[in-house]
Amino acid sequence: MTGFRGDAMTSPTYNAPRRYFVDGGGRRVLIGLTPEETFEFERLDSEQAQVAPDAGERRRLELYEKHEGAWRAWMAQSRTERREGFNLY
Repeated sequence: MTGFRGDAMTSPTYNAPRRYFVDGGGRRVLIGLTPEETFEFERLDSEQAQVAPDAGERRRLELYEKHEGAWRAWMAQSRTERREGFNLY
């Protein structure tokens, strides 16, 4: 789960592809989550940095797992599309 607390995702040293997209309203939305779920996840994530684990932690992990599964599927699809579109000759 490294990379979600603070501004690590937007750090200039963070070289991995973005794990979010910007919707039509200009909001950052984590891949696989709705805008509302993204807001909830980010709120819970920032709260967990300050308090002991509780029911909010279970929900945060649930949302993270949903996002992570969609992220992995998206990355696998992206790799397949790049490989199929790559031609040396």
